[in-house]
Amino acid sequence: MLKCVVIDDEPLARECITNYIKEVDFLQQMGTGSNPVELTRLLDEHDIDLIFLDIQMPVINGIEFLRVTPNPPMVIITTAYPSYALEGFQLDVLDYLVKPITFNRFFKAVNKAKDYHQLLEKSLVADQQSKANADYFFIKCDYKYERIYFDDILYVQAMQNYVVLFTTKGKYITLLYLKNVEENLDKQAFIRVHKSFIVSIAKIEAIENNEIIIQSHRIPISRNYHDEVISKVVNDKLWRK
Repeated sequence: MLKCVVIDDEPLARECITNYIKEVDFLQQMGTGSNPVELTRLLDEHDIDLIFLDIQMPVINGIEFLRVTPNPPMVIITTAYPSYALEGFQLDVLDYLVKPITFNRFFKAVNKAKDYHQLLEKSLVADQQSKANADYFFIKCDYKYERIYFDDILYVQAMQNYVVLFTTKGKYITLLYLKNVEENLDKQAFIRVHKSFIVSIAKIEAIENNEIIIQSHRIPISRNYHDEVISKVVNDKLWRK
């Protein structure tokens, strides 16, 4: 169900759109208004998915409202002036209905809104699932599968054919190569500092000479990685005289 509002200073135009909305089972009208000031109130009071917005109105016109409103809901422009079409589309409106509006043209526009809304919802669900699945992983330690949260990792150390993950909850040993671990870590959150060490950037407390300090741990920085570490970890955050 798309929750929508109709904003137009012409009573007959509002009535026309309102009657069309009643004929469409996936639309629910939440209110009407005669200018964008009333629209602002409606947006505060309700969770609106779709706005039918006239352009020529008192106080502030529809185009000006869109220019000053960050992240508005989906918008279908309704107007008697086709010359505004290009400007409207530059402001990412979904469609443009020229008065007098036929029901067939109205129905085509709202179906476009429904399809776009469903696409956004699917994208949001997929993103939420991705985030939910991405904040942890499992490793095998002896005969047990341990859940490791990325945010808990302090650093990872390679030891021949296995690695040791040092976390806020303890250390875990698993049969993996450091390269396998590195490929699955976010490169914005972790950095290789040595052929045998990867550290969490957020957990770095200090860098002293050629060592990184994380809690009571001191992790060596090899000469090959030194400049990259300083550039990525320190330079953007360094206060200078």
